[in-house]
Amino acid sequence: METIYIPHLLTKTERKEVIDFEEIIPDLETLTPVRGRLQVTHQGNYLEVKAKAETIVTLTCHRCLKQYNHRLKLQSSEIIWLEEKPSQPDASSGEFEVDLENLVENLSPGGHFSPSDWIYEQMCLELPHKQICDTECPGIDLKDLEEAESSEALSDSRWASLAALKRQLP
Repeated sequence: METIYIPHLLTKTERKEVIDFEEIIPDLETLTPVRGRLQVTHQGNYLEVKAKAETIVTLTCHRCLKQYNHRLKLQSSEIIWLEEKPSQPDASSGEFEVDLENLVENLSPGGHFSPSDWIYEQMCLELPHKQICDTECPGIDLKDLEEAESSEALSDSRWASLAALKRQLP
């Protein structure tokens, strides 16, 4: 997707641009292209951005470590303030204080808005924190793990001391 020059939005009908897209977004590992619709509306001193999109990603289960496919759906909206950024504080000391009111997204009124970057960020936020392949996922089978450890111990004598210590533990 091409970047949007923010002042051009003022010349559009209803001061908005609607983009239907189907593309691979760099740095977002997906099985299918990201498909969706993005709407950017210039509201005077802010941009209102809305999107609906979906794709399929491959995740690794946190319980059993198996890979599984997950449909990632996005339905998001955000307000991005249009204001010149204040001068940056001196960061040479490595520390500076940021007021809570400055923790908002903002762009220059004469700048550009990157739809691809925004969609990438929103999709990353939609990735599940708990990646579980199935609600009934039993996790890693400890019997298989113990068998693998014992067969590995037989084939590599360097682990003998650790195996002896492990047997001493209750």
